[in-house]
Amino acid sequence: MDQYGYENFDNQQALFNQISANEDSIRLRGRYRRMLSSPFFGRVDFRYEDDEEPEIFYIGIGNFAQEDGEMPLIFDWRAPVSGLFYDYDKGPAMYLAPAGEIRGDITSKWQYKIRDGRMIYAFESDVKIDDEVLGAELGAGGEEKLKNIIRTIQKEQNAIIRNTSDRILVIQGAAGSGKTSIALHRIAYLLYHDRGSLKSSNILILSPNGIFADYISQILPELGEENIREMTLDLYAYRQLSGIAADCEDRYDQIEAELAGIRPEGPLYRHSKEFADLLEGYVLQLEDELMDFRPLEYRGQSLNEDQLLDLFYFRFSQIPLLARMEAVAEYFIDQVETLLGRDLPDEDAEMLTERFMGMYETRDIYEIYNRFLSANGLPVLPDVPPEKRKLSYEDMYPVLYLKHRLTRTSPDPVIRHLVVDEMQDYSWIQFAILRQMFSCRMTILGDLSQTMESRQRDTRRFLPGILGRDIRFLQINKCYRNTMEIALYANALLGIKDMELFERHGAPVEEKSFEGQGGVCGQGLDTVLGEYLSEMKNLETAAVITLTEADAALVSEKARRILSENGIDVKKRFMHLHRNSTTFRKGLTVTTFYLAKGLEFDRVWILFPGTVESPLALQARYIAATRAMHRLSVFLY
Repeated sequence: MDQYGYENFDNQQALFNQISANEDSIRLRGRYRRMLSSPFFGRVDFRYEDDEEPEIFYIGIGNFAQEDGEMPLIFDWRAPVSGLFYDYDKGPAMYLAPAGEIRGDITSKWQYKIRDGRMIYAFESDVKIDDEVLGAELGAGGEEKLKNIIRTIQKEQNAIIRNTSDRILVIQGAAGSGKTSIALHRIAYLLYHDRGSLKSSNILILSPNGIFADYISQILPELGEENIREMTLDLYAYRQLSGIAADCEDRYDQIEAELAGIRPEGPLYRHSKEFADLLEGYVLQLEDELMDFRPLEYRGQSLNEDQLLDLFYFRFSQIPLLARMEAVAEYFIDQVETLLGRDLPDEDAEMLTERFMGMYETRDIYEIYNRFLSANGLPVLPDVPPEKRKLSYEDMYPVLYLKHRLTRTSPDPVIRHLVVDEMQDYSWIQFAILRQMFSCRMTILGDLSQTMESRQRDTRRFLPGILGRDIRFLQINKCYRNTMEIALYANALLGIKDMELFERHGAPVEEKSFEGQGGVCGQGLDTVLGEYLSEMKNLETAAVITLTEADAALVSEKARRILSENGIDVKKRFMHLHRNSTTFRKGLTVTTFYLAKGLEFDRVWILFPGTVESPLALQARYIAATRAMHRLSVFLY
């Protein structure tokens, strides 16, 4: 009876709509449950122009009204009117509503802290976010996961979070300035602002490591949004290179090799624009070198060599080189099918396509890259079958760049906003690959001082040449994470003098020297574990940070044993964070400086060699030092 499936289609649509409505209800119920614990954190009394009495706005993590369609009793922190709380003191103020600019005066501002339904404090504040409140928040113990900052968002942070006009936003932020939190709150704001066209599934975060997704996992749900996709660029590249090579090094392999002196220059040259220009020149050269044109005939239809040249070099010249002959094959097959008046059998079409594709001397990207290296007088990669190939970190991105240039690729149609964290660790060639992968809006953030190269590289200089001029550069230069003692110690390592510091004091930084690695891993580690055991009641998170993974493994083995002997449940209160870790938990963490990036801890002990002359080792000490929020000890050998 339903010959064309109309009724079935209507039923499907009704079911999908009901599922969507149910999911919205579940999310709303989750938000209300969170609001039961802390329904609001701010209040603004705003008197509109020409009005005598102010209107009171309470601000929380989400809107709440007694009935749908009614004026909210509590406003979402992302609502236009909530900008009054973050951006203005008492006095004249304005906010942008759908109807336009709304002007008036703030007559009063209040701040609250409510926990588990109980009022911790409430007071009227004359400043935008009271320094006493901010100091209390920053001085509190660290948490297992990165926490939201909606109660303490600063004016300059709020401007970034609510920016909807710039297609590409690049944020240079000092260590501890809250870059990652700002980016996540910005995503939450955009999901609220563009809720008709942007969903969680349309956003991707390119993160520094696998642990990052778990570390940030509670922020978006706390703000009433679903978590979004996250992955590392190395993982993406590995997947894209499947079939070309069996394995690839990641960034951490390269760092370990550089620290060991095996590859002192790292990937700097092969990831540069100069190297990419050589690749571009070779791609043009390949147009002649890679082809062996031969006349082809099938069922009365034929293409001679001149016709093939015309199709290949003129008619289909805009198609990437390794996909171009496939277009020529499709053209020829269409001619044959038109002449015959019917479609060719699949096996005949496949046979013809293979004959055309056989006119390439090779389609193996690995072999083509080797030819390029040889032509430029560089050492070639081992000549082995695909299942035995392993690309170094230096070579994997040039090979991927070459693949994108020679084969058909198109930007991901699903991703509509890309977040790139730790931009200072991305090279020219990596950003060029990102430009090919994504044509969407972007939020790019990082700190030039935390580079993991042997020398700093200002990515902001080359980004306009890759992503276009439609970029806005912003800088946040105030450190909130560290005490002044820790921040000043870390800044002295790199000679940083222009950072603004939030005035929060703590214990002086402790620095000790030990005799050799045995000394620091013996007496030094005994000191660390003794201090941790005596302080652990006051520490949610603590870390021992080493230079290399070998050091971390050595420290981890001993720490696990001693903690167990002292009755600590190491399954719950200890972890060795390595490159394959996917979860982050409270307690004591042992890890390397490069895996600690982006994380923060109440207490940090650095166990580093003190005589390493490598510039990367100095960068490493800076990165490790800036992980500490309240107390830092540096043990050198």
